[in-house]
Amino acid sequence: MIARTRKFIGDLSETFWLIPAVMVLIGIATALGLLQIDGSGLISSTILDSRWLYDGGGTGARTLLGAVASSTIGVAGTVFSITIAALSLAAGQMGPRLLRNFTRDRGNQITLGIFLGTFSYALIVLRSVRTQDEGAFVPHLALSVSIVLAFVCVATLVYFVGHMASRINVDTVIELVSEDVRAAIANLTTEKQQPLPPPKAIWRNAEPVLDARYGYLQQFDGDGLADWAAEHSTAIRLLVRPGDYVFPDAPIALISPMVDGAGEAIRAATALGSRRGSTADLEFSIRQLVEVAVRALSPGINDPHTAMSVLDRLGAALCELVPRKLTSGVYLREDRPVLVIANPDYAGVTNAMFHMIRQNAVNSTAVLIRLLDVLASVVSCEHEPLRVLSLQGHADLVLGDAERHISTPADLADIRARHARFVAMKIDGPFGALEPLEQSTNCA
Repeated sequence: MIARTRKFIGDLSETFWLIPAVMVLIGIATALGLLQIDGSGLISSTILDSRWLYDGGGTGARTLLGAVASSTIGVAGTVFSITIAALSLAAGQMGPRLLRNFTRDRGNQITLGIFLGTFSYALIVLRSVRTQDEGAFVPHLALSVSIVLAFVCVATLVYFVGHMASRINVDTVIELVSEDVRAAIANLTTEKQQPLPPPKAIWRNAEPVLDARYGYLQQFDGDGLADWAAEHSTAIRLLVRPGDYVFPDAPIALISPMVDGAGEAIRAATALGSRRGSTADLEFSIRQLVEVAVRALSPGINDPHTAMSVLDRLGAALCELVPRKLTSGVYLREDRPVLVIANPDYAGVTNAMFHMIRQNAVNSTAVLIRLLDVLASVVSCEHEPLRVLSLQGHADLVLGDAERHISTPADLADIRARHARFVAMKIDGPFGALEPLEQSTNCA
């Protein structure tokens, strides 16, 4: 139930309509409240006669409110139609999966909310205006607020144009996605020592738990499932992790020993969705950033500078990961492992970061050089042997691909020199950067 609640809250927070709907309700409530004040006689004649409040008649009030309502809904429709066209163009260059970053953008949601809220406000006030023949009721305070809201809409339109122009800039998109990567690292890693996984022998007599559902695992209540396993004196090994696709009637977990209600407990602790995307999925944010680089390296776009910018952000994320530990996915109760989930390790994270970029940049000397520079910067501050070994593997793969695909001797010499610098920084740390780069002529 907790996993499903988290999924519902997460889906609700990413919906495009929530904030505009709330602002529409605020506009309606504000209109009703101000109309109540106008009709109560609480506003003194001195204030009503002041130049700061609307002082026209019923006909003018209806014209004013009609103009505000028609213009705000018209501008809202036009602006967001143009936005859809711009996003379609951006999706072709940076990937359709990045559109969720635009739809969940608070600036876009608030802009639409202000226009629709003003439209709703004007309609509610308009329905209460009465001319002399109808009973003469002109809500001066509510009309004055409608004028203020009209100017707010003008300012919002100016803001929105600049906001969207910056949002579809590729550097801004890269920075936004890299912030998601850093947030995922901060949320899904820890500085505490992690328990080691139990030996595989304990699962030798385990029984599989089948699941008829299908979809991506988006949320997982590990603590709740671990408490259930401890209460029933059993151990569970989950075969999927957040971001994995669950296939219908395929094993989702192993349990030893089997107890009644295991399937229901696992289903209650997991929430599936139709698309990959979760705050509990580290590799999802990484793959979004990698997709920008891979598309930039495609022959149709051929923008190595974008790929190099992505590599810089990935290197920064790995440097932030240096003092932290990836969770092992082992849940203990009374020092006994009751739940194990295969969380990503450092090698898996670096594979997700660099494999696809390297494979698509085999003919781009500049990108391969920048990849080696990023690996060298990370290895200069990383001291854990297994992590260093993983970084060494990626550097060796870059050199191997270059020797097979780069035919220009000078370019190949540059890559070999950068690889030698990586090795020097692995051995000597930052002091390895003092080693000269022989025959280096390329700028990366």
